[in-house]
Amino acid sequence: MPLISLEDTITIALSVKDRHASARWYEDMLGFEALYHADEAGWSELQTRTAGVTLGLGEQAKPAPGNCVPVFGISGLDGARHALEQAGVAFDGDTEVVEDMVKTATFYDPDGNALMLAEDLSGGA
Repeated sequence: MPLISLEDTITIALSVKDRHASARWYEDMLGFEALYHADEAGWSELQTRTAGVTLGLGEQAKPAPGNCVPVFGISGLDGARHALEQAGVAFDGDTEVVEDMVKTATFYDPDGNALMLAEDLSGGA
């Protein structure tokens, strides 16, 4: 039994310069949906495409992107990467492939936060 009992939710918190602009970027590029903007607290929250997982955007005058890399599952990674690149999204090198396991591609939001797409190549195992 674990020491604590967590709920079936997770919020991934990222530091950004402009929460509203970043929220629009996540909506337009990844299909996330803004849940609310708490302007007095400098916080916005978006629903990701994964049940129970939200993205929190904390506004900072000088964002400090950290080493947190949220990984989002996707089918058709190559097409998704192409679409994001066409929209001006920067990627970190080539798509990595681990045969019969996973295909991944790391990209960046406008504030330099690293994000990753992952396609399951294991056949659903």
